[in-house]
Amino acid sequence: MERTEPESGNGRRVVVIGGGIAGSLASKSLQFDSDVTLIDPKEYFEITWASLRSMVEPSFAERTLINHKKYLQNGRVVTSPAVNITNSEVVTADGLVFGYDYLVIATGHNDVLPKTRQEKLSQYQSEYEKIKSSESILIVGGGPSGVELAAEIAVDFPEKKVTLVHNGPRLLEFVGQKAADKAFDWLKTKKVEVILNQRVDLSSASDGDKNYRTSGGETVHADCYFLCIGKPLSSEWLKGTVLNDNLDGKGRLMVDEYLRVKGRKNVFAIGDITDIPEMKQGYIAEKHASLATKNIKLLMSGGNEKKLSSYKPGSDIAIISLGRKDSVAQFPFMTVSGCVPGLLKSKDLFVGKTRKARGLDPNIVD
Repeated sequence: MERTEPESGNGRRVVVIGGGIAGSLASKSLQFDSDVTLIDPKEYFEITWASLRSMVEPSFAERTLINHKKYLQNGRVVTSPAVNITNSEVVTADGLVFGYDYLVIATGHNDVLPKTRQEKLSQYQSEYEKIKSSESILIVGGGPSGVELAAEIAVDFPEKKVTLVHNGPRLLEFVGQKAADKAFDWLKTKKVEVILNQRVDLSSASDGDKNYRTSGGETVHADCYFLCIGKPLSSEWLKGTVLNDNLDGKGRLMVDEYLRVKGRKNVFAIGDITDIPEMKQGYIAEKHASLATKNIKLLMSGGNEKKLSSYKPGSDIAIISLGRKDSVAQFPFMTVSGCVPGLLKSKDLFVGKTRKARGLDPNIVD
């Protein structure tokens, strides 16, 4: 193993593990106050909630896929997965060892993604070609990804036959019934066939056969399919580290009100990997990053721990994009759908705002 030490430590060595929504913002916020090392398996950050638009419009991904070095100009980017954590060091799969004074874990969910930005752009182009060349499309999973992908395809390719199969009693089970019903009704108006309470046997279509059987005995004809089901947390690897006892039964890191891993003064966890009882959404992950970095800066400057900022979960708000103009929005006291909430999200999918938060031009492609 090769130890990599910064030119000057001074108690300001920060290692951020995970370059997603939370980790990218934390790294960017700390780069001029500390010696930052961002460890991520891929060379880029992706605005994940905009990814489904890129499947029907590949050029959209030019603004949503951002090389880490574009926003992290005063830090170190290590393109390799973290595989171990000790009380003072992080070890990567490449055998590099990075000492830390403060550690931020923002690994989110486990997903298999291309390592380079260009490979990911090519992947979106391939998915677009697959959609374009198909007459019928099967989407498996009725969560936000499945619903938004069905909507994107239905709007951009109204001539396609889209079938969505969900193994649950209703769509969008993370939001209220009213929001789920509005999304269901919208999909129906776009002639999307929605099948609930059934699974799909994706192995049931033999070579050349495009018919898939469901657990309810139905047959779905589809030229291609997309799997849009929940991904596991990227925390299994933590069981072999000093943080093993800090994981709850669901594989989430238990944090205190300051977003520090419980029982540890210099280790923070942000984003979906935390055990905070709230919706797991991008804008919430960004709130975690802002508060955690504020607390790290206070500690690095020798500030009193009593002045650390506390995190308080807010009211649940969710906006599900339905194509380019419409959306369903759930607020604490009301649920609305159509083009009015669509103005909030659907046109740009918050891409400009997210880029701006990382010090980048909202419009220029990278």
